[in-house]
Formats: sequence, C-alpha cells, structure tokens
Amino acid sequence: MATRKLKLRANRKLTDFYVAERWRERIFGSVLATVFGLVAMPGGAYLAWKKKEGGLKAVKIHECYETVAVPRDSRSWYPAWVGVGRVQIRSRPMPTPYTCLVLKMSSLFVRTLREDPSDAEVASHKLLMRAGYIRRTAPGIYTWLPLGLRVLRKVEAIVREEMERAGSQEVHFPALLPREPYEATNRWNEYGPTLFTLKDRKEGDYLLAPTHEEMFTLLVKDLYSSYKDLPLSLYQIQTKYRDEARPRAGIIRAREFIMKDAYSFDLDEAGLDASYQAMRDAYERIFTRLGLPYAICSAVSGAMGGSRSEEFLFPCEIGEDTFVRSAGGYTANTEAVTTPPLPEVDFSHTPAPELVDTPDATTIEALVDVFTALCPRENSPWSAADTLKNVVVAAVAPDGTRDVLVIGVPGDRAVDMKRVEAALAPAEVEMATPEDLAAFPELVPGYIGPQAIGPQSARRTETSAEAEEGATPVLRYLLDPHVARGSAWITGANKLNTHVMNLVYGRDFEADGTIEAVEVRAGDEAPDGSGPLEIARGIEIGHIFQLGRKYAKSLGLTVLDHNGKSQVVTMGSYGVGVSRVLAALAELNHDERGLTWPVAIAPVHVQVIATGKGEEIFEAASTIAEDLEASGLEVLYDDRRKVSAGVKFADYELLGAPYAVVVGRGLASGSVELRDRRRGESREVPVETAVQALREFAGF
Repeated sequence: MATRKLKLRANRKLTDFYVAERWRERIFGSVLATVFGLVAMPGGAYLAWKKKEGGLKAVKIHECYETVAVPRDSRSWYPAWVGVGRVQIRSRPMPTPYTCLVLKMSSLFVRTLREDPSDAEVASHKLLMRAGYIRRTAPGIYTWLPLGLRVLRKVEAIVREEMERAGSQEVHFPALLPREPYEATNRWNEYGPTLFTLKDRKEGDYLLAPTHEEMFTLLVKDLYSSYKDLPLSLYQIQTKYRDEARPRAGIIRAREFIMKDAYSFDLDEAGLDASYQAMRDAYERIFTRLGLPYAICSAVSGAMGGSRSEEFLFPCEIGEDTFVRSAGGYTANTEAVTTPPLPEVDFSHTPAPELVDTPDATTIEALVDVFTALCPRENSPWSAADTLKNVVVAAVAPDGTRDVLVIGVPGDRAVDMKRVEAALAPAEVEMATPEDLAAFPELVPGYIGPQAIGPQSARRTETSAEAEEGATPVLRYLLDPHVARGSAWITGANKLNTHVMNLVYGRDFEADGTIEAVEVRAGDEAPDGSGPLEIARGIEIGHIFQLGRKYAKSLGLTVLDHNGKSQVVTMGSYGVGVSRVLAALAELNHDERGLTWPVAIAPVHVQVIATGKGEEIFEAASTIAEDLEASGLEVLYDDRRKVSAGVKFADYELLGAPYAVVVGRGLASGSVELRDRRRGESREVPVETAVQALREFAGF
C-alpha cells in the first residue's frame, strides 16, 4: 500500500505526516492505527505518525476538528476515515461534534410550520418552533428535536473547548439531589417557591437542582484536603430546574433549561481573583466565537451570595434585564446601580412644617394641583419632585413570614420592585395588602407621612415587656438615597384629607436606613462619575460570582495550608445559560423569512435543494451532496420528490442553513446556483466545479 504525505494541524502548526492511502474505503477499529497511522484519543484528539530519522514518531493532534482532506489534485479532496466518523485534514477550522453524513429531508424528523404558534411571543420562540427545532411539552418545558440538538451541541462544544482552555475539568452531577446539603446552606428555604421539591416512596425529601454549589463543594471536600491540591476548577453542562411563576419567551425563561456551571476553589482571595479573571476571559472568548454581542455588567449576587458578581448580557429589546451604560465605560444591571451621595441641604431658612387641607388628594398629580392652587410659588411651580411618596410593601421571607415596611421616595420617581427585592433578598417583595395595613392603624392610605413611622413611631417607646405581650411590630422606615438630608418635602400628615409642607429630613423626621428603590432613569449620573446613564435591555447569557467562603464554611470544606493549619477554601461560581444562549443567537440571527445561522453553530453548513421532476436533477443533486460531505461539510439534502420548489425554498429560508446549492433548470445548461442565506447573494457556477466553487463562495 502506498503512503502519501499529508499536512495536519498539530500544536497549532502545519506539520507533514505520512499516512497510508486507502481511497474510498472505510476502515474501522484497530485497523485504523496500522492502515492510516491515525489513532483516536480521549477528548477528541488524535495521534499521527510523523516520519523521523530512524523511524516514526507519535505526535498528538490537539485540534482534531481542524483536520481536512488534502487535495490529490486541483479538483478533488482526499478523505481519511477515523473511527466511525470521517475526519479530514482541513485548511481552516470547522468545529463540529458530528460525523459528516448527509441528512435527507425525506427522512429527517422535522415538520415545519407556516404560521406562528399562538403562544409564541418573541422571534426566537416563533422560529425555533416553526422550524422544528423544539416542541412545547408543558409551560416552560420543551422537547429538543434533531436540528435543535445539532445547534445546541455545537454551542456546548464551544463552551467545553473554552472551559478546558481555561483549565477547568468536566464532571457530571445528577439533577435529582437530597435535601440535606441545601439545608446546610439554608438554600432549601431561601430559594422559596422556585425550588422544585419532591418526596420519594420513603418520604425522603429531594429537589431538582437549580444550581449545584453544594454538590461541587462536597465533592471537593470528599477528595481534597491540602493546599497542594489547589487551585482547582470544575464544571458541568447539566439540565437545571426552576419553578418559574411565569415562564415566557420559549427557552429564554423556561422551567427546565440547560446550563454550564463551573466552580473554582482557591486557598485565598488572590487565588480567587486569578480564577475569576480566567473565567471572565473564557466567557469573552465563548461569546466572541459565537458571534454574540455582550455587555459585562456589575450585578447583585442575590440568593447565590458572595462579594462580587457580573452579568454578561446580550443587548436585545425583548430582554428581561434592564442595564445602564455611560459613555465613560460604566455598565451595570439596574438592580446593582448605586446612587452617588447627594450633598446635604442647608435648611436653616426653611419654615416650620405646616398642615394643609388637601381633600381627595390621594395621588401625586392631585396633590400637586392642590398646592399649585392653594400655595402658588413665584420662583417655580410645584411639581411631583417636591413631594415625598411613602410606599408600603411586604417582604415575604422564604418561610412565608411577612415583614411590612415603608419606603420613602421622591414623588416624581417610580418604585422599581426588582431593585427593592435585590436589596431585601432572599425575600420576595410585593405591595402591602389591606390585611397588612390593618395591623398599623396609624397608616392612612393616601396620606402616609414619616412622622408616625420608623424612629418617630410612638411604638418605639414600648417597653420590651409590652412587646413580649404581643404588641404590634414596629414599622421600619427606609429612604431612597435621592432624598437628601436637609431637603424639605410635601408629604402625608397621617390624617385623612391632610398633607404637610416644609417637612425636613434630619430636622423633622429620621429614617431607619436607606434602600435603592427608585427606577434608574436615562440621564442619571453614573456612580463612578463617568457621565450620564443610558438605559438598555438585554438577555442574561452568563453570570459570574465571587462566592467567597459562604458554601465552603457551611459544608466544612477546609484544607491544610503551608503551615499545617486548617483554612476554609474560597470559591467562585460561573454560569452560562446554554439553551438561553441558543435562543439569543436565534434572536440575533433571523430575518422576516426565518433563521440565518452563522456557520459555527448552524445545524448543517449547506443545504442541497433539488428543484424539478427530472431524474437527472436528483442524481446530480445527490452527487453534489455526497461530494460536499466528502469534502468535510455537513449537508442537508432536500430530496423530496413531491414537494414544490416554493415549499423547498421556504423551508431552506426557515431552517437557516448558511449556504445552499440549488440544482434545477440550470442543469440543462450545465450550471447550478449557489446561495448565501445571510448575505442574500447568489451566483451560477458550472456543475462540475460546484463543490470547489461553494468552498470559495463560502470561504471554507
């Protein structure tokens, strides 16, 4: 058997290898090593035999998917077979977790829809359903179909490559977990109603994991005990569950979803900082390779805990997250935006508080109208910004306990319940009910003021003994930082049809503390002084946390340090919503006709479309599909014989393959049509050179 010198990409350099020839014959198993000189290795790498003086040397090819056939001549490609799939020596990378086999529309498990599903709200949901990528099983729960899985696996492959490049090792935990680890960290209660819980036949408590911090921590505790074992980074790609109250937008907010979660383990904060930065860099590489724009935003840690967290948001109008950015580079989720301290106001010339009759003025607008009529100002008219609005909310703890409190905000600002909830996590926040208000008769709805609540409350004079005998709890009073100390306000007088003016914060009333409560507005100053803020919306595609020692301490993860002393390990947590990333890519890559996948994550690279009834058309299309596949491309061949050209073209545009070869009437004159789905370009080429022409047209 003859040998032929091929070029393979090994260690990121093109190197000559000698590989035995076996043209158009599939060789499997152990024969592979002796016949081809290529041996499959764990993790998708291969060994090749490099000719050296005195014999052959085994060399590892680290990037097996960068291999492509080398042409025997200028018109053909020479394939080599590896294992049960073809791997070819390629001039440029083409990552794929799939063997290169021609898919056929006549047998592919897919049914496309011409109309949008009635429950679909956003483009990604509509198109993924219509194109047969996913099917709804229940609210927030979806079945993945073959084409959808192909895209999902390619996204996962890129995530895996970058995780391993960052030094993280893959593990896999069960989704069904026992109660005890989550009880040790108090998350069994803190997660509240979003946690799926169940009992087995022995009445043991279990949960469907929303995240796996506890399990990663216990695994490392079980196996490692010395500082010499650190640093360590582990990750998994696993199905997660959250009992979302309102699942929406298809797989963007689902109750079952696929997530990559990684965890770092370090001895000290310096090590945690290094691990955090390594993962942050890996995330940037992931989203860059996927072609997904992103903004890195400061965020709140929420139920995850920890000292620092950042979100990776895909800017998108249908996103659920609101974030801000400034021209000077500040970016943050609105829940994490802090208000720059306001200077204290000199109130030495402010008159004493004055009661004003305000019949039926139970809204800010009505109150401004009353003061404009009764107490007109010469310098400037009264506005909502002159009023202090006091909003009564209830913070509901995971165990159901309700803590009623009052929040004071400027009347021209709306309360952002997400920001309030972030400040009071893990409690969920809602407006106080009539039953809540009934416990505090001093609160007069529509006329609530700070004079009878918080530090000013008469309840604060109750003795501890009275409190033990069942006295009503004292209301906490919190102020938004937009209320400056020394500022004077119009606010409620805690008396029906009465308000008070000239009520000064710091002179006439105090608060129990501050809370970031109002909506952030475009034009607000950035906390770092980098300029005015602009508001944008986005989809959260990744989130990274410096967890610190919260979980390690709760679960007893310690190691012996250099001096033989026990130290609690410090941790980081790093998540990517893999299925949500796919939805974000669909939001980014579509037009009015369907999906427009980029090559890196498309279910196939090219779709061959046979249009017409003549047998010669289908024979030519089949040959082109096989030749494209032999050149290392993933091919979908529309071989349906009783389907019109219009339907085939509509399906091609809906499914979103990047390129197409159309075999039809032009075949009579010896030509076929090449189409670029994303750019909307096409050209006629001779049928004999269709494969090479497509590679040049597409830049493969």
